Amino acid sequence: MTRAALAGYGSAGRGIHAPLLQAAGVDIVAVSTSNPERAAEVRAELPGTEVEPDLTALLARDDVDFVVLATPSGQHAEHVTACLEAGRPVVVDKPLAVDEAQAATVVRRAREVGVPLTVFQNRRFDPQHTTLRRLLLEGTLGEVFRHEFRWERWRPVPKQRWRENATAVDGGGILLDLHTHLVDASVNLFGPVERVFAEVAARSTPAEDDAFVVAEHASGVVSHLGATSLAGAPGPRVRVLGTAGAYLLDSFEQELSVYPDLTQEPDQAGWLVRGVERTPVAAAPSDQADFYRAVVAALGAPDPQAAMPVDPADAVHVLAVIDAARRSAAEHQVVTLG
Repeated sequence: MTRAALAGYGSAGRGIHAPLLQAAGVDIVAVSTSNPERAAEVRAELPGTEVEPDLTALLARDDVDFVVLATPSGQHAEHVTACLEAGRPVVVDKPLAVDEAQAATVVRRAREVGVPLTVFQNRRFDPQHTTLRRLLLEGTLGEVFRHEFRWERWRPVPKQRWRENATAVDGGGILLDLHTHLVDASVNLFGPVERVFAEVAARSTPAEDDAFVVAEHASGVVSHLGATSLAGAPGPRVRVLGTAGAYLLDSFEQELSVYPDLTQEPDQAGWLVRGVERTPVAAAPSDQADFYRAVVAALGAPDPQAAMPVDPADAVHVLAVIDAARRSAAEHQVVTLG
């Protein structure tokens, strides 16, 4: 069985990574946390898993096949570098770093030392994403010209977490949180981004909590990517427009439904819509644990880095788009990526 060490047992480590690692059949041999309450949660929820005080102690272990970093975003570059220098294959939660330059430095170091690195873009394995990818490959929508992807919430009373209160330099804000998913999905589906226009604001928290990004892909598709904590009337989760029809997905986890008449069956992922004609779309079989299944397979491949589920170069490009979005909002102009 493949063995992992998990750095961090907060909302991401405990609520996302640990369950997915277990679902993928990975043995979590150790978790690092300096918080006594979280250490107690580890011992109660992961029997047999040892608790270490910090990442340094995790990296000193000799029973670990790879490390998962679920630490605050502002520490990712430093922590990934420590794993690389220790020769440990590493999965880092998104974002890889807080900006493009920092991320590029980390990826360059991974290549120099030859240690596998990948970025946890779990949303690539959501049925909505894999289903849309299938429709695009089949040409069902014809020539696609617009991609809309929203992550809109009604949260007028903000949560009091580091994400809501930290500066962008320390990894806070919605651009480095939800938009890393939105931008990654758009790039994965429609290719690199050439130009960006954005509106960004901090309305209810010290960190950015409202951002809308227009990303023009080299392929000609334009993505409209919106995330906000103050949407009393959220828009549809996904809407993709093509010359032969539209793909529409409304239902998403516990978010509000925009089209209650378009509820989904368990084996469905969205609708193919042509005016009044509405056809349910069968979900492509996938789940987020497939990310870690792919990591396990990659570690046993002849070229582990090439086989990893997410190329870290993609994460560098995502951060280039986010950097451009922040600059665009500040200067009120379209930014062309270099």
